[in-house]
Amino acid sequence: MTTSINKTVLITGASSGIGEATVRELAATGARLFIGARRTDRLEALAEELGDNVAWRALDVTDAAAFAGFADAAQDRFGQVDTLINNAGIMPLSPMAALKQDEWTRMIDVNIHGVLNGIAAVLPRFVAQGSGHVVNVASIAAHVVLPSAAVYCATKHAVRAITEGLRQEHDEIRTTLISPGVVATELGHDITDPAIADALVGWRQKSLTPDAIARAVRFAVEQPDGVDVNEIIVRPTAANM
Repeated sequence: MTTSINKTVLITGASSGIGEATVRELAATGARLFIGARRTDRLEALAEELGDNVAWRALDVTDAAAFAGFADAAQDRFGQVDTLINNAGIMPLSPMAALKQDEWTRMIDVNIHGVLNGIAAVLPRFVAQGSGHVVNVASIAAHVVLPSAAVYCATKHAVRAITEGLRQEHDEIRTTLISPGVVATELGHDITDPAIADALVGWRQKSLTPDAIARAVRFAVEQPDGVDVNEIIVRPTAANM
């Protein structure tokens, strides 16, 4: 039996992959969901499919003002904001020597600044109401460093540090870091190095489906007040990293 979640949850990167799966997982619990991404056609279709408890708005997480407006719109629609799931991220892997500096900058903007913009959008209201929950979807890359993934790993290590820092600073706010192993999603579709793109196909021979991560998110979110699941690592069986 699915637990009922009487919360308003913001979800970024909700148009596909882990984000979409999390929307579906939490919608089944009765949670009120405000979902964001850049591909608004997918958001609109998802909201129409799942009903009145799901609302959407276009969101570029690298735009701090847009993220603040996203949180405000969620509060206007549902009357409160209880949980933020920072899920949006990109992974254009390449060797350091390729000097793909534009891709490095984009990863830092989306994967780090996007998370910080989300926290900034909700933290004042969480402090004011004396409760709230920030769930940051990181990666196993928050725990290891791999060739071709140095900058990506750096961004996910940063998310791990930010999550832990927020936990230590605020007793009234729950924080959770979700670190997926290899998952079959669109992540990495923007890899411009052909050899790395081919290698990713091989890595994904043993992979999770997005719903596995969505269930981990739900587990953290549905815990009662006073219980904070700080970190969950979810890997495919027999994964070597």
